This record gives sequence, structure tokens and C-alpha cells, in this order.
Amino acid sequence: MKKLSLVICVFNEGPNIKPLSEQIIAALKNIDFEAIFVDDGSTDNTCEEILKIDDGRFLLVELKRNYGQSSALQAGIDQAQGEFVVLLDGDLQNDPADVPIMLKMMQEEEWDMVAGVRANRQDGMFLRKVPSKIANYLIRKSTGIQLKDLGCTLKIFTSETIKSIHIYGELHRYLPALIALEGATKITQVDVNHRPREFGSSKYNLSRTTRVISDLILMVFFKKYLQRPMHFFGTVGIITFVIGALINMYLLLLKILGHDIWGKPLLLLGILLVMGGIQFITIGIIAELQMRTYFESQKKKPYRVKRVVYTRKRTNLKLF
Repeated sequence: MKKLSLVICVFNEGPNIKPLSEQIIAALKNIDFEAIFVDDGSTDNTCEEILKIDDGRFLLVELKRNYGQSSALQAGIDQAQGEFVVLLDGDLQNDPADVPIMLKMMQEEEWDMVAGVRANRQDGMFLRKVPSKIANYLIRKSTGIQLKDLGCTLKIFTSETIKSIHIYGELHRYLPALIALEGATKITQVDVNHRPREFGSSKYNLSRTTRVISDLILMVFFKKYLQRPMHFFGTVGIITFVIGALINMYLLLLKILGHDIWGKPLLLLGILLVMGGIQFITIGIIAELQMRTYFESQKKKPYRVKRVVYTRKRTNLKLF
């Protein structure tokens, strides 16, 4: 088994491949590593540049089309054979020289994950830094993950930790929260170097804001209700149904007393609330069945054991 696997997702990063590979080789000269480039459907010469690297420790995983960063990361993680797995940007903004320092922390202090914090971040203020600060604040408050820079790609995990999760949609921004859901509690951060982009153009813009918010709502739901979805949908459903039923009982009383209730907005509201309550409860039951299928089909446990230790030395007893 390799000591270290680097997973590097690239999309139209042709000019960056050669200098990045040279920096990786120089930074990790005393470490047994493999570097996995995942090409996420590039339309330039990115694949050709990767294949030019004359080093057997480098591997190209070429996806058939552009799937997005989360899927590309998962493809690289699936291929990783190292004891530790590093996620690294392919645009030269992350510095491979930081990796040995982070690896040393992982080994000596036995962390599940060490995350990079971009010190002196070399990005635009209004299009990158300000939205990132707001997003980091919201994610910290919502998930309880107290990391300064959740958007920094440079992170290192134990293989067991990163392979315990699956990254779907665009949940790559929430890796610390995802591994925490699987029982990873030893998470820390360290300042890393951040460099300005020299070649190519950034793939990030403000259009991702709505996706970040949507994924954040999903992460909050995962954290609180992943193993008990009925508690959420059932509670909302019961409250909605009861309010609707009370409205309808009030209108029924008015009808008995001879009042005309047809065409009243309150009648429509009462009917909608009753129907909505039934639907929420039904969704909760279906979600509960899905949750059970999720755990049982994969033989996953709803808990993770840290260790099992006998409290005293056991002795073998002889039977006569």
C-alpha cells in the first residue's frame, strides 16, 4: 500500500499540469505516493499533458463528460490506494509543499482529517473572498463544524475516513460535515500557502450561491434527521393536519349554525392543510423506509465503534 494518494481534479487546466507535477515530485521526494489526476471532461489538452508526465506514480482517470467536482473527487477517491488521501486543486493555487507538513500532523497526532486554511488568500475580494466568508459563517453555524476555511480544497484524510462516505451532487464543499456524520471527530486545520492563478481561468462565480444554500439545507437535514426522518416530516405533518382539522371543524360548526361557508378562503386553507399534513406524514414513512434500506442494503451500522478494550487482563481457564 502506498503511503499517500493525491487526488487532483482538473478541468481545462492544460498549462498547469507540467509545473504542478514537477512541484509534486519535488515536494514529496521522500514519500511513497501516487498522484491521481481526474480529468472532468476537459476540452483542451489537459489529458495529453497528463500523459506526458514521465513518472509511473502518476495516474490519469478520464471521465466521459463533465460531471462536476463532487463526482470527479469520488472517482479519484475510488482509485486511491494510499494510507492517507490528499485532495489538491489542479490550478497551482494550492502548494504541494504543504502536504508533507499536513501528513506529519496526521501521523504524529492521529487526526481523521487535517484541513488547509488559505493564509493570505490570493483571490478577488467581492467575487470570491466576501461570498466565501459569508458561506463559511453559515456553514459553521448550521453544521457545527468549526473550520475557518471550508472552501479550501487542500485537505488530507485517513483512507478509512474518506472512503466511509460517498460524495454526490455538489457536496464536496461539506466533506468535514459528511465525515463527521460517519463518526470522524478528530478534525483540525492548519494555515497553508495560497498562490494567485497563473494560467487558465477560475471555474467559480456567484451563480453557485443558490446551490451552496440548497446543499446547506440538505446537510442540516442530514445532521439532525438522517436516521429519523419521520421525526421531521411526521412533526410537520401532524401540526399541519391538526391546524387544518381545527379550521374545518370551525367551518363545520358555522355550517351547522346556518352560515354559508362556500367560497371562503378559510375553507380552501383548511382543506389544503389537511391534505398537506397527510402528505408530510406519508413522505416521512417513505423516507423512514428508505433510510432503513440505505443502512441494511449496505450492511451499514447507525453507529461507528471507536475501539473495544477489555478493562482488565483476561486469563484462560482450564477445565478439569
